Amino acid sequence: MAYRTTEARLDRDQALRARILDCALLRVSEGGFAALTMQALADDVGIATGSLYRHFRSKGELAAEVFAAASQREVDALAAALRGPGSVSERLRIGLEQFAARAWHSRRLAFALIAEPVDPQVDEQRLLYREAYAELFIDLLEEGAGTGEFRVEQIGLMAACLVGAIAEALVGPLSPPARAAREAGQPTLELAQVSASLATFCLRAVGAKESVR
Repeated sequence: MAYRTTEARLDRDQALRARILDCALLRVSEGGFAALTMQALADDVGIATGSLYRHFRSKGELAAEVFAAASQREVDALAAALRGPGSVSERLRIGLEQFAARAWHSRRLAFALIAEPVDPQVDEQRLLYREAYAELFIDLLEEGAGTGEFRVEQIGLMAACLVGAIAEALVGPLSPPARAAREAGQPTLELAQVSASLATFCLRAVGAKESVR
């Protein structure tokens, strides 16, 4: 008689897989992808290292799934802000400020998602999610151009520019040197400064009125 995986076994496997991902995300949040080793993760979960490979074929596959899960949360949060109440310009500012605040709240994770050197499989996910962010901005820019609030041409290119501006504005303040400077008590940029400058730059770039609040 052929062996059949029972429903209870499948449930246990799914629960263990979810726990592995939760522990992996926590490890990346605290130390970046460099801290995500299979041995350390197995210890966190309380299983043998070999058991991890029953659920993920490689560290790269695991890291890519962790990246996707964390990034999807940010895409969803930004989408909610950009599609919320208010004028198009107001929603753009709110979305940018909220994105920066979320990054500030989880600086190690945010830096890992934006700029940390990673496995090729994670890099593939990074490119996919940059496109996902750009799609959100394309929708908003088209709406703003339609209402006359934004003065933009080449909307797809401008959306990509916004994604790049966000990454470049945040990567420095979130970087390990900036973190070390803060811990040493040295003056560093604060969230309000970065957030306000980023929003002003992006609103000017799309031709919105600078007085939007």
